[in-house]
Amino acid sequence: MALNYVWIAFLLIGFVVGIIKAIFLGQSGLLSDMLTALFDAAKNGFEISLGLTGIMTLWLGIMKVGERAGVINVFAKAVSPLFRVLFKGVPKDSPAYGSLMMNLSANMLGLDNAATPLGLNAMKELQELNPDKQQASDSQIMFLVLNTAGITLIPTSVIAMRQTIALEQHVTGFNAADIFLPTLIATFIAFISGIIIVSINQRINIFKWPVLLFIGGFCGLIALLHFSLSQMPADQVNKTIGAIGSGVILSIIILFVSAGAIKKQNVFDHFIEGAKEGFNVAIRIIPYLIAMLAAISVFRASGCMDYVVQGIANVVAACGLNTDFVPTLPIALMKPLSGSGARGLMVDVMKHYGVASFQGKLAAIIQGSTETTFYVLAVYFGSVNIKNTRHALACGLIADAMGLIGAIVVGYIFFWHK
Repeated sequence: MALNYVWIAFLLIGFVVGIIKAIFLGQSGLLSDMLTALFDAAKNGFEISLGLTGIMTLWLGIMKVGERAGVINVFAKAVSPLFRVLFKGVPKDSPAYGSLMMNLSANMLGLDNAATPLGLNAMKELQELNPDKQQASDSQIMFLVLNTAGITLIPTSVIAMRQTIALEQHVTGFNAADIFLPTLIATFIAFISGIIIVSINQRINIFKWPVLLFIGGFCGLIALLHFSLSQMPADQVNKTIGAIGSGVILSIIILFVSAGAIKKQNVFDHFIEGAKEGFNVAIRIIPYLIAMLAAISVFRASGCMDYVVQGIANVVAACGLNTDFVPTLPIALMKPLSGSGARGLMVDVMKHYGVASFQGKLAAIIQGSTETTFYVLAVYFGSVNIKNTRHALACGLIADAMGLIGAIVVGYIFFWHK
């Protein structure tokens, strides 16, 4: 029901504000702009879903090959000690663990094209274990929140954009990858916050050795990555991380196919069997995605987002706090709603204040450390026809807020100078 109230609020508030502006402020063209934004959102939602069809077909086919070859089950056993603590109701040796691990790994590597179909497959497997097909299970909610607050090892796309803008602005001695460690820390804060928030709600005891070992190991990984990459030029960091991410995915594909071939299975037929599901999943997503994007577009086009940002700025100033971070808030507020919209706002901040400025660096950290929560919620739950999302939205947004606060604090620690 929470998503229902949010959807209604976006539409009604945006419409009322638009009417008031048109009648009392003489902004007669605003209603036309809002209608255009509404239709554009419907078109974009369909195009996004259509674009997912080919990727879904490929990855569900690959996953079926890995499942039949037994590799997914091996992955599941490797992560089952940690996931048994976090995902209530999932049997000990469920293949869902393998899909969950691969999705979260793809998210960490910044491989969006791989992460989405893997996540949808994981959600489908969790739905098979769900006793109430209309209502999100505890394990599905935990999975969605960990996706919205997912760890990003290297924000490759953000680094590439910073490098491009730095060249346009003729910035010398610029290191586009200097945000890598702050972004990693900020995403880790959001990820741990998501685990804690959902665990409190679902009464999960996370003070167990698998969770503590994971946290300690990841802190060690942060230190290792910082040591390994801190001395590299930005372009070399991008190439290195890109090679690592691509190599991991290609290696997994070859592993699945090789395992099936060694077991003398009909790998091609298994791929076709899984691939057939891709089209159906993409079709189921369309109405959910269009509905969410349409409501967001009306709210944004009416100018309501600007009012929210200005209100926050006034409160911060009234408290006597530094307001240098305020120009980046539109990115933080837009990211849960629209990834492309937040990306455009990030570029705007970088071009206005300079890519090497505090605002430009903080904008990049926020863009790299937050997720499109409403998009993920609409796509993942829509793919399995979940109607009642329970506390998923609230937990996801709280994790987003903690990630934002973490990004701002980390940005001040690393880059702010009086």
